[in-house]
Amino acid sequence: MSVIIIIVRKIMTKIMKKYDVESSPTLTEKEEHEYQQMKEKIIQLRINNNQENMTRTQIEQLIQTQEIDKEKIINKLITDINGYGKIDPLLQDDNLEEVMVIGENKNIYVYHRKHGMMETNIKMTESESRQVIEKIANQIQRKIDIQTPLLDARLPDGSRVNATIPPITADGSTITIRKFKKDAYTILDLIKNKTINSHLAAFLWTTIEGLNVTSSNIIIAGGTGSGKTTTLNTISQFIPPNQRIITIEDTLELQIPHKHIIRTETRPPNIEDKGEISMDLLLKNSLRQRPDKIIVGEVRSKEAITLFGALNTGHSGMGTIHANSAHETITRLTNEPMNVPTIMINSIDFIIMQNRIYNPHKGTIRRVTEVAEVVGQEGNTPQLNRIYKYDPLTDTLEYSAISCGVINKIASLKAISIKDVNDEIERRKEYLEENLENESLDIHEVQLILNEYYHNSNN
Repeated sequence: MSVIIIIVRKIMTKIMKKYDVESSPTLTEKEEHEYQQMKEKIIQLRINNNQENMTRTQIEQLIQTQEIDKEKIINKLITDINGYGKIDPLLQDDNLEEVMVIGENKNIYVYHRKHGMMETNIKMTESESRQVIEKIANQIQRKIDIQTPLLDARLPDGSRVNATIPPITADGSTITIRKFKKDAYTILDLIKNKTINSHLAAFLWTTIEGLNVTSSNIIIAGGTGSGKTTTLNTISQFIPPNQRIITIEDTLELQIPHKHIIRTETRPPNIEDKGEISMDLLLKNSLRQRPDKIIVGEVRSKEAITLFGALNTGHSGMGTIHANSAHETITRLTNEPMNVPTIMINSIDFIIMQNRIYNPHKGTIRRVTEVAEVVGQEGNTPQLNRIYKYDPLTDTLEYSAISCGVINKIASLKAISIKDVNDEIERRKEYLEENLENESLDIHEVQLILNEYYHNSNN
C-alpha cells in the first residue's frame, strides 16, 4: 500500500506545478514576545487614532528593546498589520486569479492565469488564518463566529473573499480569494486573447449601442471561472457615454469606466436576522432611478422575475447566469428558484455562452463558444437562432447565422437597409483591429477610443 501511495505522490508532483515564495525568517522566542507586545500597542493606537495603516517609521518608534533583530519584527508587523500575513505576496502577484487556504498547516494553493492550479510552499497555522479572516471581516463590519461561521466579503481592491471556520470545515479555517487584475481587461484584450473575435466584438458593439434606436438585452452564461463577469465588464464599455447605468451585485466586481453610473451592493442580514438588502430589493429600487441600462452581476433567484419584468416594460439590461448551454440557460430561468414565465424570455435578445477549456497546446483558455438569439416561441418553448459557433479544432469563432432579428429590427427602426447595418459592423470591426496594435491600453484609454469613434461618426 505504501508503495502505491509513493507512486501516486510522485505522479501528482509531476502533474501539479509548484509556486514557491521566499519564506519569512522565523522569530526567536524573545523576538516573538516583542512582536506580540508591539502588535498590541499598534492595535490600540489604530483604535485610538482611527488609523487604518501605519508607516515603518511609526512602527520603529515603538521598539524599545535593542537586543533583537528589528528588521525581522518590523517586516512581519508591516505584513500582518498593513497586509494579510503570509498570503500577502500571493495577493500582490497580478498573475494569480485565486488564492486558496484549505486548512491548518496545509499547503496553500493558487490558480495561475497561465499555468492553472499550483501548490505553494506556504502553510498557515489556525491562528494565522483566523487573524486574516478577522481582519477582512472587520474591514467590512461583518462578523464571523461559531454562530455565523461563513463569510462572504471583498477586499478594498475588489477581490472577492469567502471564508469558513470550524466546525463547518473540519480541517481548520479556509480562505478563498478570487483576485482581480489591477488593470481590468478591455475588449481589445479579449480579442487578443481570442476569447472573442473582432467580428463578434463589433457585432456586440453595434447591437448594444443599437445605432441609437434600440439596445439589446444580453445574458452571459457559463460555469464557475469561465470569465462571465470579465466579458460582461468589457462589453459594458459599448454602452453609449450619454446613458445612465445602474449595477447590482452581491459583491462589487464590475469596473465600468462610465461617468454616469450608480454601483449598488447587496447586504446580508445581521446576527439578529435583520437589515438584509437583497438583490431583488435593489433591482426594484433601481427601476425608480430612471436607468438606461440595468446590469445584474449574477441572476440566481427571485430577482430574475423582477429583471425580466423590467425588460418586458422597456428597460434595457444585461447580466450573468450559471449554465452550460443556451438551452440550459432558458431551463434554469423558467424553473425553481427563478420561475420566469416563458412568455417573458422573449425580452432577452442574446445568450452568450462562455467556457473555460483545457487546450493541450495552450493550457487553460477561455472562449465564447456560442451566441444564440431568442427569436420567439413555439408553443411554450422559446426558440433560439445560433448567431456564432465555436470550432474547437481550429480554435475559432464563426458567424453562422443566415439572418438576425436584432439586425433587422435596428435597420427597420433606423430606416436603413440590413446591408447598411452589416456595413457598420464591418467598419467597427476594422476600427477595433486598427487599435489592436496599441500596446497596454487600460480600460479608460479604450473607452476614449470607443468614444472617439462616436465623435468621428457624428462629424
